[in-house]
Amino acid sequence: MAFWNVTSVSGGKDSTAMLLLAIERGMPNLLPVFADTGHENPQTYEYIAYLEKALGISIRWVKADFTADFKRKRAFIAEKWPEGIRERGMKALEKTTGIPFLDLAMLKGRFPSTKAKFCTGHLKLLPIQQQVEMPLLKAGHKVISWQGVRAEESPDRAEMPMTEMLDMGVIAYRPLIDWKVADVFEMHERHGIEPNPLYKQGMSRVGCMPCINARKGEVREIALRFPEEIERVAEWEALVREAAKRGCATFWAARGETDVSLEKHGIDQVVSWSRTTRGGRQFDLIASTEPSQCSSVYGLCE
Repeated sequence: MAFWNVTSVSGGKDSTAMLLLAIERGMPNLLPVFADTGHENPQTYEYIAYLEKALGISIRWVKADFTADFKRKRAFIAEKWPEGIRERGMKALEKTTGIPFLDLAMLKGRFPSTKAKFCTGHLKLLPIQQQVEMPLLKAGHKVISWQGVRAEESPDRAEMPMTEMLDMGVIAYRPLIDWKVADVFEMHERHGIEPNPLYKQGMSRVGCMPCINARKGEVREIALRFPEEIERVAEWEALVREAAKRGCATFWAARGETDVSLEKHGIDQVVSWSRTTRGGRQFDLIASTEPSQCSSVYGLCE
């Protein structure tokens, strides 16, 4: 029997700092894992490769597969959905796309939101549990799951203990729980590791692009720097709409609206709103229409 230190690496600042801490401490049986959601910016994939080369390690990739779930959902639609929309739902879920984030949204008939954040559990935690941690446990080993969460990120995370026993005997370890963001970037600097380059391009968080928690200014930066990401999500909205029972699904929830449509609440309209000021009542005439060479909410350009 051995203890395995499974570290979830997203390519973000916190998980990278956590990985560096584990290496610094010389943790035995260190197993870094990257859960690919299929919704990352290409620079994040490149950053994972950079970490492998710079640190001389191998990072295992895992990916959620919803093939069996699609089959069950099709059977449910065939039995439960009204005849008028049954054919549309069956056709939309005929086969998976192979893109975990999109497949999950189609399966749910909606995108995740800040009120229903099912993406992390299904796309990151579950694949790591099923494909990495459970096989280790079944082989008789102990698993310590390193989680790069910090108390200052949210009230919910502030309540998390540093160490916790999870289901199946997995030990959750959150070594950064009391760290500040300055501590995170100091760890990068101490080991000579550059942060994900997206942090110098206006992103407050990296990984999913865009993230459902993206700020207004961040949406504007993404549209300026990565218009292809906006186009991709617009295509996804159209696909998820076909799999939705109500016939509509917007990437960002249109809260308080009763007549929701892609034409009025889709990602293109959100991007237009991100370019406004005064509560969205007029366009920001000062905002640049070209991305700056370096823009960081963490002061990394200074």
